Amino acid sequence: MDKQTMDKAMMELLARRAGLDKALAEHPEDVAAAATQAADVARKIKAPADPRAEPWPPMRAGDGL
Repeated sequence: MDKQTMDKAMMELLARRAGLDKALAEHPEDVAAAATQAADVARKIKAPADPRAEPWPPMRAGDGL
């Protein structure tokens, strides 16, 4: 999969599994653009070094109220 286009078969499969059949049929270029943007963002997300680490402090009922 290159930066400009997502594999067409994979994009169609993901769109159908997401319930986007109508959007895929009526606006395939928009669905393809959205799939490409989503793939680019997914590549940029960095997994934490420690999988147990939380991205923010745990939420506790009543704290700070």
